[in-house]
Amino acid sequence: MKNVIKFGFLALAFGVFAVACGNGSTEQKADSTAAAATQTIDSAANAANAAVNAAADSAKATVDSAASAVKAAADTAVKAVKK
Repeated sequence: MKNVIKFGFLALAFGVFAVACGNGSTEQKADSTAAAATQTIDSAANAANAAVNAAADSAKATVDSAASAVKAAADTAVKAVKK
């Protein structure tokens, strides 16, 4: 009778151990979590790059506009001096 109780307790302990281990399913959860985190980071990086590129394009347009204005003023000054 004592052996039946021992084997029953051993079977119960083994069952709890098997359920607690999860048969390696934690790797899949970690992989999906890592993939989701990578996707979120990539999305944020792309948004930041787009914002920086927009600011750079705007600054380049401003500099080009200023350069055109300076060139026009210089051309006007050269024409005035030649007269």
